[in-house]
Amino acid sequence: MIVLKSAREIALMRRGGHILADVIDHLRETVKPGLSTLEIDEDVEAFINARGAQPAFKGYRGFPATVCVSINDEVVHGIPSAHRRVKEGDIVGLDLGCIVEGYYADCAVTLALGDIPPRVRELLDATRESLERAVGECVPGRRLSDVSHAVQSHVEARGFSVVRAFVGHGIGRALHEEPQVPNFGDPGRGPLLQPGMVLAIEPMVTMGSWEVKILDDGWTAVTRDGSLAAHFEHTIAVMEHGPEVLTRK
Repeated sequence: MIVLKSAREIALMRRGGHILADVIDHLRETVKPGLSTLEIDEDVEAFINARGAQPAFKGYRGFPATVCVSINDEVVHGIPSAHRRVKEGDIVGLDLGCIVEGYYADCAVTLALGDIPPRVRELLDATRESLERAVGECVPGRRLSDVSHAVQSHVEARGFSVVRAFVGHGIGRALHEEPQVPNFGDPGRGPLLQPGMVLAIEPMVTMGSWEVKILDDGWTAVTRDGSLAAHFEHTIAVMEHGPEVLTRK
């Protein structure tokens, strides 16, 4: 069942989303070569707590950290570690969420550390652009699969692949609610979008095959062929007037 959110509920999610937007701005300035992924995680947890929110991921289904830190061929769900440091030339996916008065917000960004090859820059650009195109479909009367198709069509036109094993989702009083939001599919299908729907849309895109595998830690998803991957995400409310990106200020 898809739960429509009231103006009060969306306002609480907006508060959480704006905290996450501030965290992302902070990470763009602070994530530098030499930092351990655990140091990144501890910094984000302190930031979220200082703003009066709670980390959404820590303890969720047993996940041990506040941020998923996924590097290079890691698609999602990388576990922070004191023994792993980011380095020049890495692309670093950072997926994070917070809770404000019982309501969730969720976002992700992939950062390039230093110089990266032009084709890798294109990967990041295409993934971010596909998210923006998907946001543009979040208007009343469109179908859910129009959102999915917007991602796939843009990514594949640029010569990249869309991961199929993971999807976006509804969000609200739970981190993952109905509906699932795939990043692929034909347009014109699925539920009609209505004011009050809130979706976490999160393209995950690779330079090679879309196939992934899970490492022995039970969490980290990597590309099966070792190709690089990027991940961007926003929490979006469908409003009468069109989409509102709650995780953007």
